[in-house]
Amino acid sequence: MLTLLWFSRDLRLTDNPALDAAVARGGEIVPVFLLDDNDAGEWAPGGASRWWLHGSLAALDGSLAKRGNKLVLRRGNAEHVIEKLVEETGADAVYWNRRYEPWAIARGERLKTNLKSRGIEARSFNSALIREPWTVATQKGEPYRVFTPFWKSLRTTGVSESAMAPPKRITAPKTFPVSEPLSSWSLRPTTPDWASVMRGMWTPGEAGAQKRLQEFSADAASDYREKRNIPGVAGTSRLSAHLHFGEIGPRQVWRSITTQAIASTGHPMPAGVETYLSEIAWREFSYHLLFHFPTLPSAPLRTEFANFPWLDDAKSLRAWQRGLTGYPIVDAGMRELWATGWMHNRVRMIVASFLIKDLLVDWRLGEKWFWDTLVDADLASNSASWQWVAGCGADAAPYFRVFNPALQGAKFDPDGDYVRRWIPEITKLPVSLIHAPWEARPIELSDAGVRLGQNYPAPIVDHGVARQRALEAFKRLRKS
Repeated sequence: MLTLLWFSRDLRLTDNPALDAAVARGGEIVPVFLLDDNDAGEWAPGGASRWWLHGSLAALDGSLAKRGNKLVLRRGNAEHVIEKLVEETGADAVYWNRRYEPWAIARGERLKTNLKSRGIEARSFNSALIREPWTVATQKGEPYRVFTPFWKSLRTTGVSESAMAPPKRITAPKTFPVSEPLSSWSLRPTTPDWASVMRGMWTPGEAGAQKRLQEFSADAASDYREKRNIPGVAGTSRLSAHLHFGEIGPRQVWRSITTQAIASTGHPMPAGVETYLSEIAWREFSYHLLFHFPTLPSAPLRTEFANFPWLDDAKSLRAWQRGLTGYPIVDAGMRELWATGWMHNRVRMIVASFLIKDLLVDWRLGEKWFWDTLVDADLASNSASWQWVAGCGADAAPYFRVFNPALQGAKFDPDGDYVRRWIPEITKLPVSLIHAPWEARPIELSDAGVRLGQNYPAPIVDHGVARQRALEAFKRLRKS
């Protein structure tokens, strides 16, 4: 017996259902990863994701080597490559863990049909979610479109299965099929090398995920409710990229956090832990939406928004991308994103609101920029979140919620620590002005070495005017 084990994007050995089933089946196992850019079309991995993928694949290969096996790399259409590998290896079974992007669902169904027609056992498993989208429904049997009842349903069910430990040995074939060198895929940047900060900040791979989870202990989760909105402190788990690449699963995170919380505090569960679990549930909710509404990345769920009068403003879009809007909390977030491949969640909401409502730029342009620059770029979470801020998605923020960037900065970065970290041009401004440099008197700007419009931009829009413009546009849309 020989099982072709396809690591679809579940790049771990612990609590990996497809791997566990392949080991339990017995016989030889050929682990394989396929880079199938064409299948995903415009949603092929962006630059930051590709950088992360290189590190994650290298780590996975190292983990397999410790268990007497290795990772085979192939590039091309997944269905064609798997069929070819079946012929090359003589595999009589193909196992993989499911993905939920629209093209991945269709691909998996075709693959199963084709393999079974040839007498090849084809099985897929759930590795990425606590509850798969078709297992959760309202009392009417319909998909949820509001988060709170979805969360209540998920919370009631919880996580019951115990985690499977990684196998001590994974039986290798006598002869491996040819593998492409990882370096030949050019996943990492060369000239220019924009990943220098990212290399010092992240450790892609299962070991990095486990270390990150351990650091985000039950004590940290207990404080999560208070700290999660403050970008100047390390108050979040930063597990999002590890979850996206399947280096750790949500069930592992859920079990770890709740087990430690119960051991240290008993019942009831600390409020911070409950809040963190609800964030895991938001990820689940996003996949629920993507599965039931597969046009989520490209079309508003609220169809009336299809005719929203977005502005074609390439100059403002570019200023936003580069962190040169003149609003410090927005610019700090965009610079953090470019340097690290990540942005604090509260700041993500602020910068998204600014692009959509202050600049009236189509949310899909922001979605695509995040897709290319985030190491945790996840189709479900990214598209659902952008639609939420735009007011056109499920459980969406009301159209009249327009974040004031200066007030948001003062509230969530009260000492200016976050802004000063990413915008050295204005670091000498006093706290009272750090989030609104345009309010400073000439002498205050001079003392701080700030020259608005020269070494730091003046605001590209007046927030008060822009807010009113957005509200009027939304009102006209509702009337029409």
